[in-house]
Amino acid sequence: MTTPRKKILIIDDDKKLADLLKSYLTPFGMEVEAAYEPKEGLKLLKSLKSDLVILDVMLPGQDGFEVCKEIRKASRTPIIMLTARGDVTDRVVGLEIGADDYLSKPFEPRELVARIQSVLRRFSPKEEKDGIFKSGVLTVDMGKRVATLKNKDMDLTTTEFEILAFFMANPGAVMNRDKIMEYLKGIECEAFNRSIDVAVSRLRKKLGDSAEKPKFFKTIWGTGYMFIGSVSPISDKG
Repeated sequence: MTTPRKKILIIDDDKKLADLLKSYLTPFGMEVEAAYEPKEGLKLLKSLKSDLVILDVMLPGQDGFEVCKEIRKASRTPIIMLTARGDVTDRVVGLEIGADDYLSKPFEPRELVARIQSVLRRFSPKEEKDGIFKSGVLTVDMGKRVATLKNKDMDLTTTEFEILAFFMANPGAVMNRDKIMEYLKGIECEAFNRSIDVAVSRLRKKLGDSAEKPKFFKTIWGTGYMFIGSVSPISDKG
């Protein structure tokens, strides 16, 4: 059985780089389209039903951060952001607004392939993860990859969903950053180990949770985090 080619959308005004990536990614089972300005990219995203977006930060008219926000208003499509600036702040901002990974220019194309494959693995439903977890007003459906709070969709990014699912599958266990990173197998921490803290902070905000009055996530100072809500697994077999 032939594996379907993954549809990749590149939004980058560097046409030479886009052409290079098209040539390089195609042999890895990817179907690549490119847009050179934000409006064109957002239009293509809707029509192509892309599996992943490679998004440059420095774009004409509208920067990549704004484009990322626009995408996140209507789509959970995984996003890898590219930047010519190696500023840690840029990376954290990208993660805060919903990017799934970040890569600084210049980069080796093979590294980008590894990042794409890793993000897509995290995004793809896994058989061993089927099932539904419930903790009070919070429900996580592993098969549908949907989290709801008070019956409303939480609109989580891939990374946020994976972290929440990981904790709900291990309630009461203290998880340090290394364990979380090992589970995710994809986010490149490099100099910004804060990526985990950023993701947990976003989750807390969406859950209406806080470090001072935790309902779900408790900070274990100097170690990591623990899911403190009681979790009931629910069969999804009907």
